Amino acid sequence: MSTFTIDTATSRAHPTPAPMKRLTVPAVRARKGGEPLVMLTAYTVRMAQLLDPHCDILLVGDSLGQVIYGLPSTLPVTLDMMCAHGAAVVRGSYHALVIVDMPFGSYEASPDQAFASAARILAETGAAGVKLEGGETMAPTIAFLTARGVPVMAHVGLTPQSVNALGGYGARGRTNEEHSRIVADARAVAEAGAFSVVAEGVIEPLARTIAAEVACPVIGIGASAACDGQVLVAEDMLGLFERTPRFVKRYADMAGMIGDAAAAYAAEVRARTFPGPDQVYAPK
Repeated sequence: MSTFTIDTATSRAHPTPAPMKRLTVPAVRARKGGEPLVMLTAYTVRMAQLLDPHCDILLVGDSLGQVIYGLPSTLPVTLDMMCAHGAAVVRGSYHALVIVDMPFGSYEASPDQAFASAARILAETGAAGVKLEGGETMAPTIAFLTARGVPVMAHVGLTPQSVNALGGYGARGRTNEEHSRIVADARAVAEAGAFSVVAEGVIEPLARTIAAEVACPVIGIGASAACDGQVLVAEDMLGLFERTPRFVKRYADMAGMIGDAAAAYAAEVRARTFPGPDQVYAPK
């Protein structure tokens, strides 16, 4: 456990935080079969501050490629991007475990490449661990990293970095062959030392099987309420986008609120009613 103190005197980005102890990897691993883990994505200081009191894990996902940068997929995301946003989220949080995605091309070539990338992420961001996609193929890399002190969250099922090979973002595990392969993937990464596994976009009975058979916490996204936790892209959950995956539940209409606020501001500017007396400086 560790605590952090930030000087809050000079910046709106650093409101005084409530003292909290940050969750650790062993604490998250121990939640298997217990109270479900709450995980959301975060890419900025302010979003981290708002989500942190309510989350056990903040994921700096490579989904930032689409959410923040407007890229067509996660494939163009770079280590530079992940390190910059990871550091921002760590600065904005005090309670949640922060995990940073390893981007496409930064770990697949060899365990040595993966360790170099993970070491850079941890050193530059202060995050607690990394997440990487892949099942049995990546198990040796996960074992290599964990043996060298790098906590790894694995990711099986629908793996967005493999969208070209998968042929799209459809649900996985509908055939017996694919069902068996994904179960084997989940077992392999857990046995290799992953402290948790994200199961994405799999049919519900398959998610239940994985959660029941894997020893570490299984965090679902488009999976099953039987998982040991859930994760969503925060901007999807907040209703900031018109189009979202089928498995997203919108808990707010932030796009509508922002649009209404911008329209009200524009109307007052054009009517010269903003700024008003309360927003200007009078002579002394």
